[in-house]
Amino acid sequence: MSAPPLRAEGSARSGYTDRHDKETTGVEEVMAVPDAATNRAHRPTTAAAARDHVRRLLSTQVGPPPSETAVNDILLVTSELVTNALRHGGGVIRFHAVLDARAIRISVTDRSPVLPRITPRDGAAVPGGYGWPLIQRLSTAITITAADGGKTITVVVASR
Repeated sequence: MSAPPLRAEGSARSGYTDRHDKETTGVEEVMAVPDAATNRAHRPTTAAAARDHVRRLLSTQVGPPPSETAVNDILLVTSELVTNALRHGGGVIRFHAVLDARAIRISVTDRSPVLPRITPRDGAAVPGGYGWPLIQRLSTAITITAADGGKTITVVVASR
């Protein structure tokens, strides 16, 4: 039985239907580690490794390639999800990317049950706080579910 989705601040862009989100018509790639002691090479330990994996997956898309803007958006969301998991979530324990004809679905599971939040910007020169708003802005759908003492954040980003 899967855990119910958790609520997070903000919302993704509208226009992506649930029916399409559940439909997988293209290539599926999974990078997962059920046990941290096995298969370490298949879990991205950096945002760069996750971006490289997604870039390779995008190159397998049937039909015309995604636009440069779409690729940049997808890679930025990938970076921010993995960076947030590493910086705030105790590390990436699972990374999953699914590509279909119109979008990519990226899931990152981390070790923290704490939901992402928007950090108010008060004009102070404090680094950070931009990743979650970028993820929200560039994704067409976002779901957060409880997972093994942490959470899984799944986003959908248009590839067309």
